[in-house]
Amino acid sequence: MKLGIVGLPNVGKSTLFNAITKAGAESANYPFCTIEPNVGVVSVPDSRLDELAKMYNPEKYTPAVIEFVDIAGLVRGASKGEGLGNKFLANIREVDAIVHVVRCFDDSNVVHVDGGADPKRDIETIELELILSDMEYMERRLDKVRKMMKGGDKKFQAELDCYEKIAAVLEQEKPARSLSFDEEESEFLKDLALLTLKPVLYVANIAESDISNPDIEYVKTVQEIAARSGEECVVISAKIEEEIAMLDPEEKAMFLEELGLSQSGLDKMIQASYKLLGLISYLTAGPQEVRAWTIKNGTKAPQAAGKIHSDFERGFIRAEVVAFDDLMACGTYTAAKEKGLVRSEGKEYVMKDGDVVLFRFNV
Repeated sequence: MKLGIVGLPNVGKSTLFNAITKAGAESANYPFCTIEPNVGVVSVPDSRLDELAKMYNPEKYTPAVIEFVDIAGLVRGASKGEGLGNKFLANIREVDAIVHVVRCFDDSNVVHVDGGADPKRDIETIELELILSDMEYMERRLDKVRKMMKGGDKKFQAELDCYEKIAAVLEQEKPARSLSFDEEESEFLKDLALLTLKPVLYVANIAESDISNPDIEYVKTVQEIAARSGEECVVISAKIEEEIAMLDPEEKAMFLEELGLSQSGLDKMIQASYKLLGLISYLTAGPQEVRAWTIKNGTKAPQAAGKIHSDFERGFIRAEVVAFDDLMACGTYTAAKEKGLVRSEGKEYVMKDGDVVLFRFNV
């Protein structure tokens, strides 16, 4: 999973990126301090893996990972090249979802490109630039399909209709994701690298002083915008996340407790990202390795096996599955099997979050 962190300059993107990846990306109090996108890979926290590691004492422990891309601050006019905008927009086309960081604090010491914090205006600025960029992109795609139609090949009509539908909603300054698509149209979307088709996770970045009472007007504004478009929103303080990132696990737990937080902002972001993209994890466990594998919700057993190796999918025979909670309650895999809790599932089995699986295959 690849998430692109976007927002206006000086809203806390690079501070957040530093916190979640401990990569030490430059964070400075002036626009465009990020020119090339910084990329960092972070492990997905999963207490189930920790429990399996205690059970199996494996040689390897491999959590699922998320790749975060810190994309430079966009400004008004980015779609026309302002502030190196075209280059930055191209970076966003490569991600699975957009993490839109919105400044929800006032600080005269931190420059804001538009004078001061205004979450609604800031979100609209970024959204409009993505829409304008998509409009230009769709014009090129439409020209290409229309030329093919001139050759008398009517098979491109459905594709043209789909593209014109998208172009029309962009003209109304609405994102492409506000549309619904049928099965045929969804096939055409696979060839489109549209920015406004990507799901969005809004991150309301608040001041450290607001962490104990984040119910402020700025945050409510972001939450309302996210709710209207069916997107996810999490509230964090990037500065506090940066402090947490420097602590060891025990210190981190104490620090969170002192702040009255049940989990870190990073954990909240990861959970929201999984929900946004419709992802779940299944687990494999044994003395060699315990590992989490990320798949789309609704994936069937053979395709899930293919995440491990294409041979597993090609030669799939069956999946031996036990629910994580059942395995923990029994204490061992053997005990779970004796109680009939290890099921033999075939090609039509739809994987569930937390399934502990052993795939049988033959090639």
